[in-house]
Amino acid sequence: MSKLDKAFELFDDYNKRSPEHLVWENVEYPVEYFYALKLYEWVTKLDPQADESLLLASRCQHIGRWEIARKSYPDGRVGYLKWRSDLSKYHAGIAAEILVSVGYDQETINRVKQIVLKQRLKSDTDVQTMENALCLVFLQYQYDDLIAKMTEEKMIDILRKTWGKMSDPGREAALSLQYSDIGRDLILKALKEE
Repeated sequence: MSKLDKAFELFDDYNKRSPEHLVWENVEYPVEYFYALKLYEWVTKLDPQADESLLLASRCQHIGRWEIARKSYPDGRVGYLKWRSDLSKYHAGIAAEILVSVGYDQETINRVKQIVLKQRLKSDTDVQTMENALCLVFLQYQYDDLIAKMTEEKMIDILRKTWGKMSDPGREAALSLQYSDIGRDLILKALKEE
């Protein structure tokens, strides 16, 4: 087994411990495992020649996410941003430990951590590819569930922010997705108001 395959196996085993599950196309998955697979799929669609560091990062981007609860931080934007920042560092730390155990060199580990931490977003093509893929996973698999929980105004704001995070390849892929009628209408409104 290659180092890459071994790392994937260990990342996946970790994410299969996610206590929350979902059903997709009649198959039940641990949530974080499912999203890691889908993130990897989007990264490989957006960049068929993705290097090993980007592939590794795509499989561990949110590793162990359930282990730091949002409710353990204060309500509001400041609490949310602190939670997200701490989570990113946590994911990068778990990933680094696993990559060391598999035998990766420090340069590769540092590069995976840079991508997971989204350092130099917009100027680093691998980090931007990851951001595009994250937005596409949201739009394809989580968007409709969020619509049911949010006001139209809030959803339009979320969509505008999501659109702003993506570069052209991500936006083109987003426009090619199949949406519910309400999902499509909200995207059109968000883009029209941009």
